[in-house]
Amino acid sequence: VAAARDGDRILVRPGTYREPTVVVTRRVRIEGDDGAVLDGEGARALLLVQANDVVVRGLTFRNTGASQVEDRAALKVADARGCVVEANRFEDAFFGIYLQRTSGCIVRGNTLVGSSRRQTLGGNGIHVWQSTHVTIADNRVNGHRDGIYFEFITNGTVRGNTSAGNQRYGLHFMFSDDCVYDGNEFRDNESGVAVMYTRRVTMTRNTFARNWGGAAYGLLLKDISDSEIRDNRFIENTVGLYLEGANRNQVTGNLFRSNGWALRVLANAQENVVSDNTFQGNSFDVGTNSRQNFSTFRENTWDRYRGYDLDRDGYGDVPHAPVRLFALVVEQTPPALILLRSAIVDLLDFAERVMPMLTPRTLVDERPRMSARQAPGAGDSAALRRPARDTGRGR
Repeated sequence: VAAARDGDRILVRPGTYREPTVVVTRRVRIEGDDGAVLDGEGARALLLVQANDVVVRGLTFRNTGASQVEDRAALKVADARGCVVEANRFEDAFFGIYLQRTSGCIVRGNTLVGSSRRQTLGGNGIHVWQSTHVTIADNRVNGHRDGIYFEFITNGTVRGNTSAGNQRYGLHFMFSDDCVYDGNEFRDNESGVAVMYTRRVTMTRNTFARNWGGAAYGLLLKDISDSEIRDNRFIENTVGLYLEGANRNQVTGNLFRSNGWALRVLANAQENVVSDNTFQGNSFDVGTNSRQNFSTFRENTWDRYRGYDLDRDGYGDVPHAPVRLFALVVEQTPPALILLRSAIVDLLDFAERVMPMLTPRTLVDERPRMSARQAPGAGDSAALRRPARDTGRGR
């Protein structure tokens, strides 16, 4: 690598290489034959790219060891543009792939398998910081702290990835405006997915599934504005979608199925539009911490709706109030959740339907659908039945 010139192709033959950290300062292609392994022996980073238009393909990166004093990465690209990291495998790395101050880079078709059981001993699978126009596509990430992490990113694209079985978030991004997240699967993560302090986000055709825990969300939106959450699936999460300080967002065409809370909207979430979604088999369709509501609900399908459609236009003739009285009780007294399947809850629901006085009157779907449109990705995919953790070793 040190002797290479711009434009050279470096072919790494099969074998395990235990070398000091390799630094790339020329525009080269580094390609590994099947069985080419870089091993950090638990003590160091493996490859540092500091040149534009570098391609790294077909290598296995293994065993960097953890560090509490540096962001030690198996492969780090710093202050470069146009790089491609493709079809590599990362095993037991603190950070897997780390992009720092990059532009126009592509991370595609990689497999990243972490092994740490504690957040403090694990870094992120794919970590991107202060970069622009990056593409993260078709990667598989599990066993890391955060599967995919964005901070201070603009015009990024995250598409077709599977991030599962991570210790904290499958996807975590902050201060990253004008990014697109499309067709990804985030499942079995300790805390789900968190989106914070960001504007103009587009999240479409993603699956958020089986993120269970006291502080777990399919998707958490905190201080997010002017964004679109469309045609996603929220399946078997403690909370499917959580809105806090989220304003002027469009939540449309999503499927919420078998969640604890399908949707939780706090009082400081304002001017959001929740429309054309399908709610099926959730313990609570909507939860809130206030009797006031400053968002709009319209033309959603609710499996608990008991109205009628006399004019047969496909929409209910009476409004639907999706907040159950018991949901308000649980909001104020969480231990009451133990009564969820009891007759007391059925009695509360009946009393509220007969005399609606306590649930928020401003949180109402005035025109509920009688039947759902085709839900995004209808049916549980085979992907949701795969085990979360890749236990394979080597290539």
